[in-house]
Amino acid sequence: MYRFSNTVIGFLNLCTLLASIPIIGGGLWMARSSTTCESFLQTPLLVVGFIVLIVSLSGFIGACFNVAWALWVYLVVMLVLIGTLLSLTIFGFVVTSEGGGNVVTGRMYKEYRLQDYSSWLRTRVQDHNNWRAIRTCILGSKTCSKISTWTPLDYMSKDMSPVQSGCCKPPTSCDYAAATLVPQDPDCYRWSNSPAFLCYECDSCKAGVLEDVKNSWRKLSVLNIVVIVFLICIYSIGCCAFRNSRRCETDYPYGRNRMSKARPRWDYYWWRWWNERRDQLY
Repeated sequence: MYRFSNTVIGFLNLCTLLASIPIIGGGLWMARSSTTCESFLQTPLLVVGFIVLIVSLSGFIGACFNVAWALWVYLVVMLVLIGTLLSLTIFGFVVTSEGGGNVVTGRMYKEYRLQDYSSWLRTRVQDHNNWRAIRTCILGSKTCSKISTWTPLDYMSKDMSPVQSGCCKPPTSCDYAAATLVPQDPDCYRWSNSPAFLCYECDSCKAGVLEDVKNSWRKLSVLNIVVIVFLICIYSIGCCAFRNSRRCETDYPYGRNRMSKARPRWDYYWWRWWNERRDQLY
């Protein structure tokens, strides 16, 4: 008869096993698309999907069929997964602890400076290959076309996303009517009226992307904490299921019988010798 912990672990792993199928399907569907933004998610989705599939399958087999080695593999992978998620969560909070928008007087939106963010994030976004892919994503999402028809009054009264504030307009401090020799923000000279260029090569655009990354990473870190607590609970139930499977293998209700011999009483050998002599005589 299956114990309660085995039943719970089997049911939970059956649910995650079924959930991994659409994850893998989504990754394979994205592989058919040529859009750069979707290709970013393709590899992580496939990796996560196959890991969930393998872990869930081993946990389901081990719990439902009392296969101790499958549950052992399941518990080891779960422990590694918990440690990895915990490390990523701590790392996420560290690298996103800096940054944030600067209030612009008389405007609803904020502006962002690249130097306000952590060096690790700046290095990632300043890499030429990474930024080329991100720039293609922004162009494909048509983020700037959504505010292309704004009037000067709209810029004064409406809010913008970090990417729109950094990539779709020059910095508010730019004064193009001033003399050429007047020092200004370097992004003022990178700005172009062409919809294909705008301020996509500006540091403010990279800072706006990092602000989006920061906000998303913070939300993901909070979700990771919930997932870690959930996984720890499942891991505890899995340990009980593993112990039950070991008991089932040995046919002992309280675990493996490790007693190989018992210490005989003081008169055992004398009593054995006397019985042997008596058998020989009679």
